[in-house]
Amino acid sequence: MRNTLVRRTVLTASAVSLALLATACGSDKKDDTKADAKPSGASSSAPAAAAKGKTDAELASLLLTQAEAPKDSLVKAPSADQLKKLAATTDKAECKPLGQAASMEPQGTSTGVARTQVGGTSGKAADPNASAEDKFKAGLELLAGATGTSVTLTSYDGKGAEEAFAAFKKSGTACAGGYTMTQDGDALKINKVVAGDPVTAGDESVSFLADFGDAETPMAGQVVMVRKGNTLATFSVQNMSGKPVLSKDIVDAQVKKLG
Repeated sequence: MRNTLVRRTVLTASAVSLALLATACGSDKKDDTKADAKPSGASSSAPAAAAKGKTDAELASLLLTQAEAPKDSLVKAPSADQLKKLAATTDKAECKPLGQAASMEPQGTSTGVARTQVGGTSGKAADPNASAEDKFKAGLELLAGATGTSVTLTSYDGKGAEEAFAAFKKSGTACAGGYTMTQDGDALKINKVVAGDPVTAGDESVSFLADFGDAETPMAGQVVMVRKGNTLATFSVQNMSGKPVLSKDIVDAQVKKLG
């Protein structure tokens, strides 16, 4: 009887617990005691409902705000025109999740999406009384240290978030040898994809560094994905110096809001 119930459970994709299966199988045994004649709590419980994804509005309320962002950073939502220009295609189907992450597009079939951008710099402004030369140097440092982090939240029904996360993780490995991404009519050659900065956040997380520089100008972009329940937080990091360093403060602050 147990094998029959297990097979039926798999075929119907029912969320029946192992305790319920054990109780059902044990019901064939004769027992005259009243206590055993009563149905157990497990057998009378209903199957667990599948997780429901959040809407655009619900995700928007969970986005990192200016007050919650690291000091000296600026938080601003991307415009519709920016998002249109960011939309990307890839020459290899297996690399599509990486392209979507870099362009703030939802992974898989999401129930909602919300986006924002966080800008900051590691450079420091020159003293007002500094010489013209020192002010110029400080300006260059501000520019070189400028980092932009795009934050995209997406939510899913059921196991959708886990599946989308797995597809993104697989994409990073499958596209290690590089691919070509096209945005707003311009093709960008990604030379290689390697592991990015280590990230420990949410239920699971992964990071990749996409190199698209050349011998004269080293450039790279870092994409990070964190899953918290049925919501994904995707971070795409760019730096003017070509060496994007993920802000742990931004990741921690955003993931904290997801619960």
